[in-house]
Amino acid sequence: MTTSVRPPAPARVPAPGPVPPPRGRRRAARRPSALLSRTGVTALLALATLYTLLPLTWLLLSSTKSRQDLFGTNGFAPGDEIHLTQNLQYLFSAQDGVYLRWVLNTVLYAGVGALLAAVFSVAAGYAFDKLAFPGKERLFSLVLLGVMVPATALAIPLYLLAAEVGLVNTFWGVFLPGLVFPFGVYLARVFSAAYVPDEVLEAARMDGAGEFRTFCRIAFPMIAPGFVTIFLFQFTQIWNSFFLPLVMLSDQDLYPVNLGLYVWYSSALSQGHPEDYLLAVVGSLVSVAPLIAVFLMLQRFWKSGMTAGAVK
Repeated sequence: MTTSVRPPAPARVPAPGPVPPPRGRRRAARRPSALLSRTGVTALLALATLYTLLPLTWLLLSSTKSRQDLFGTNGFAPGDEIHLTQNLQYLFSAQDGVYLRWVLNTVLYAGVGALLAAVFSVAAGYAFDKLAFPGKERLFSLVLLGVMVPATALAIPLYLLAAEVGLVNTFWGVFLPGLVFPFGVYLARVFSAAYVPDEVLEAARMDGAGEFRTFCRIAFPMIAPGFVTIFLFQFTQIWNSFFLPLVMLSDQDLYPVNLGLYVWYSSALSQGHPEDYLLAVVGSLVSVAPLIAVFLMLQRFWKSGMTAGAVK
């Protein structure tokens, strides 16, 4: 009896699939998209830079011209330093030096007001973050509601309230509303949660420190970057405020610089005083200088405050 031996079946070879491209080709395929995205971002940054610098450049160049050159030459044509000196002398001496009065008023409105508003905001934000009291979250919801309401919408109600208590056309009618900064309270709570550890506060309380002393000696130095950030935001907002002083004030000696420049510009257009137009241009250039100086002096605190909590 013989048995037949069957040959082994051939092994199945899998069908060839798509061959993945080499790594070098993958990188080459990704380079155009990365290049396009980088080019797009660079272009957007360049446009933002031009949008920021072109008005300042126009102000600087226009302030170096005489009144005839201001209307007779190109806006970006350079002027002369002698004309700039003469324009500055004319600015500070016009109408018995009322521009210096406006600048001093703005420094009081914005400088002192923003400083007190930052202190109140940091104290309120710390209380909302670290202290427990009834209705805390409901009160904070009202603060967030105040953040969403634009300041221009509150100008008329503030005017009516000021009229009831006799603060219309007074320094306090513009100064007191600047002390309230709901967005600063919100920021202060965020900074308090990011900068002030609860363990440090508990250790201070165990050592016998009261809440006020704990806030002043321990918490406030930790929130210093947030304090500077809130101060800069409120300082810029009050310095650029226009509608509230417009409806609140009628005495030119109480005007902030923005309202005074608007009066000069309106006089140049409606009453035919071209010299007031030159005053408005040079005064606008001078009014930008304090903002730039404050930002440069407090730049490092502002940068550290804006990156709070970004890296854990």
